[in-house]
Amino acid sequence: MFIGKLLSRIDLVGMIRPGIGQLGSYAPRPVVLEDDNCDIAASLSALPKLSIVVPSLNQGAFIGGTLQSILEQSYPNLELIIVDGGSTDNTLSIIKQYEQHVSWWVSESDKGQASAINKGFKQATGDILAWINSDDKVAPGVFRFIAGYFAANPHVHAVYGDRIVINEKDFEIGRWILPDHSPGALKWFDYVPQETLYWTREAWELAGESLDESLKFAMDWDFLLRLTEKRAQINHVSRFLGLFRVHQQQKTISQISELGFQEMRELRRRALGYQPTRLQFLANIATYLIRARWREISVTMKIIKKVN
Repeated sequence: MFIGKLLSRIDLVGMIRPGIGQLGSYAPRPVVLEDDNCDIAASLSALPKLSIVVPSLNQGAFIGGTLQSILEQSYPNLELIIVDGGSTDNTLSIIKQYEQHVSWWVSESDKGQASAINKGFKQATGDILAWINSDDKVAPGVFRFIAGYFAANPHVHAVYGDRIVINEKDFEIGRWILPDHSPGALKWFDYVPQETLYWTREAWELAGESLDESLKFAMDWDFLLRLTEKRAQINHVSRFLGLFRVHQQQKTISQISELGFQEMRELRRRALGYQPTRLQFLANIATYLIRARWREISVTMKIIKKVN
């Protein structure tokens, strides 16, 4: 009992917490990404079709940057799909500027983000699928890397990478540097950066070819949990694949304290079969966070050595 009280007073997560889970952990600075020249796709005779769905609603301030980051990939076999929920700002005028590069787009009211994404994927014909929210960005060179990765690892159903957190002005304010994938830890919390996640057509079929439209916040975690139940192979790669934007109008900030946590508690209960206590939760995520912190330190040390 004494130990339980002591542990409850100690901020265990704070002691070991890496950048993962934080929406900004340092002062703004320019984004610097190392070019690892890892174009595995260069040896492919034909690049697989990559379908990217961009759900949007009143993100006129950022959607241009999102679309630009997608098109700057210069990926020749790209299917770009935009599903707008009926924006009333300047979003539509921006979409029309990129219309020649878009395979299909629509602007109409919908039942929420998951509904919009499902609508987009019903139009998708690609071998590799992903969605990028209209305020996030794709890191340079990612599409060719992803194509090459799946070609070299045909047993893998889904892959994700590390995340850079940016602010409204495109300055970096944090990084999520993750360890290897852990199906066990995934049942306890969603640590996968959604904008870095790509999966195969087979994975989409395994998951039932749709996101759960009853979820407004945690639909990506639910998708991954369903893949895990189907014993799909999910891998993490040690590369920054996406840039996640933090801003005041963002759904993550505006809804996480209420609806977001409520959905996550319910998904955790479903995955585990019971509702854990806070102490059980902290105890079961500690190992993963320690591994993440260790890799974060290792990556930082490598960068320091390279600079010096």
